[in-house]
Amino acid sequence: MTALPEAVSRGSRGTGAPSRGGRRGSREAAVLLAFVLVPFAVEMFWTFWPALNSVYISLTRWDGISPPVFVGLGNYTRMWSDETFRTALRNTVVWLVLFGGLSVLGGLGLALLLDRPRRGIGIYRAVFFLPVVFSMVVSALVWRMIYQPDGVVNGLLTAVGLKDQARIWLGDPDTALYALIVPALWRQVGYIMVLFLAGLKTVDPLLHEAAKTDGAGALARFRHITLPQLRPVSTVVLAVTVIDALRSFDIVWALTKGGPYHSSELLSTYQFSTGVLGSQLGYGSALAVVIFLLTVATIVVYLVRSLRDEEAA
Repeated sequence: MTALPEAVSRGSRGTGAPSRGGRRGSREAAVLLAFVLVPFAVEMFWTFWPALNSVYISLTRWDGISPPVFVGLGNYTRMWSDETFRTALRNTVVWLVLFGGLSVLGGLGLALLLDRPRRGIGIYRAVFFLPVVFSMVVSALVWRMIYQPDGVVNGLLTAVGLKDQARIWLGDPDTALYALIVPALWRQVGYIMVLFLAGLKTVDPLLHEAAKTDGAGALARFRHITLPQLRPVSTVVLAVTVIDALRSFDIVWALTKGGPYHSSELLSTYQFSTGVLGSQLGYGSALAVVIFLLTVATIVVYLVRSLRDEEAA
């Protein structure tokens, strides 16, 4: 007579366990959902909504105080008659090509040199990465002293007998933009080096050993083994480089503020000086939209070409 209640009690305990497990699973799912939804909501509030709102503001004429006046595409049509905009756009393209190309080549070259195990390799890596840690404003102050008429650059030119080539580098419209690229590269190359170093760790050394056994030279191994293995990280490097190039602002503003005579003006600095300082938030937002479209277009073109190369291979 006692076996039945015990069986019933065991059965009730057995049926109760899944219900507790189900409640525990529901709580875990709710926690995971919260970890996803909360960051997404924050991202929507701080990033996506301001971005969409800036698109609307770009269609208005607004000084930030009075109510905005809808002007449609008036701000965008104004750009093509704006000489400063055309100069800033041309300088931005030059900056993207030189800054982006040289930082990728320099970072890849340093990564290849510092990927080999040798004594003190960590110190060399830290030295090249150190400029990334410095504040860009502090770096700008250092480079301002370097570029002064009695600074390091002109001093070196005088020392090697090229005194006639000395000039006011940041005050000459012919050299201001290119002089700014050097400190920007000084900071960016170390960052790109670290990204490529991480990518080189994924390259299988056995492939290099097999190719070396077959008689392949260093250049052939780099072209047919290393570069294809670096394709995933190369996509990340391209996206980072393009974004950093098109949003470059602090180094330019700290050294030249886009001058002299807008010779070093970029779209980012022109957007700030026009939209914020000039209280033309509608036109400044239109410039921000142009920067965004340039960024997306450059990355999309690269991705399409990469996909075509993979399909052809």
